[in-house]
Amino acid sequence: MRDLGVGFGYLLKGQRWVGRHGKQYGFGLLPGLITLVLYAAALVALAIWGEDLVAWATPFADDWSSPWLGLFRGFLTAVLFALGLLLAVLTFTAVTLLVGQPFYETLSEKVDADVSPDGTAPESGLPLWRELWISARDSLRVLVRAGLWGLLLFALGFLPLVGQTVVPVIGFFVTGFFLTEELAAVALQRRGVDLRARLALLRSRRTLVWGFGTPLALAFLVPFVAVFLMPGAVAGATLLARDLLGEETAQEDPDQDRDQDQDRRVTS
Repeated sequence: MRDLGVGFGYLLKGQRWVGRHGKQYGFGLLPGLITLVLYAAALVALAIWGEDLVAWATPFADDWSSPWLGLFRGFLTAVLFALGLLLAVLTFTAVTLLVGQPFYETLSEKVDADVSPDGTAPESGLPLWRELWISARDSLRVLVRAGLWGLLLFALGFLPLVGQTVVPVIGFFVTGFFLTEELAAVALQRRGVDLRARLALLRSRRTLVWGFGTPLALAFLVPFVAVFLMPGAVAGATLLARDLLGEETAQEDPDQDRDQDQDRRVTS
């Protein structure tokens, strides 16, 4: 159970790291803002033209009398918008990471170089187009896995009592696991760790992954929070990836240590 606290600690350390590096934080905000604008535009379009889309898809109901026609198509329009909103929540992180691949690669490399004892960061050596292709392919494969889990949990949700108590909790842990995979993939893919190996690595320390990803998944339920937490989440996932691979990490705040050494020299 100690790993739960360690995982949550990496989440906090990532946020602190971007807090100390304001330029990198601002740089890392851009992909989330771009994705947010795209998703907001798509949801607005769905709200405006959703009713027309439902009417086009249900021509068999054209001759229904009032109020059944309005109720039926109104219900389907609401369901369509709810599904669109759910899809937006489930895919936001993956799409943001894909849009922000160059941004988050740079951010992750900065974190690696900052905490590495020798001041260097691993490099993939792959061209950008190749990295984007691998990231998109792996994100789709992870989304399929997450979707299968979602269908299973949806079905279990109809069980009396268990479906309203245990299943939602399991759902957050599953979401936290896949969310951590997507975020840690930025650092692990740069080290040449493929999807199958990444999943095996994460499963080997599930409590560490849950400690990092589950609180983040809960925070992402709050509108717009994901945009502002993403840079720190990528930074924290980089630190977590180093732990999973057993890589040595320097002290958390070397600048503070240097300042303390200078103060001691001045007072001595």
